[in-house]
Amino acid sequence: MKVITVEKMLPGSSAVISEIFGEPLVKRRLMEMGVLPGSVLKLIKWAPLGDPAECQIRGYKLSIRRSEAAMISVSVEGSE
Repeated sequence: MKVITVEKMLPGSSAVISEIFGEPLVKRRLMEMGVLPGSVLKLIKWAPLGDPAECQIRGYKLSIRRSEAAMISVSVEGSE
């Protein structure tokens, strides 16, 4: 498995969230929105100007900023 951040994911790809970095308040807000370690995150698309990203997680869609995407570490299967 390869570990990257959501910021580096390509649209249409899926990965398992492994860790969330950053300031405690931002980390807590992301976790309250369902961005939890062990959850599968699918990156649907980036906005035309590159910010924000539309993700699917735990059965709903969530838009996150590129700066927040850089704080979420994910494990991608089949990549080395």
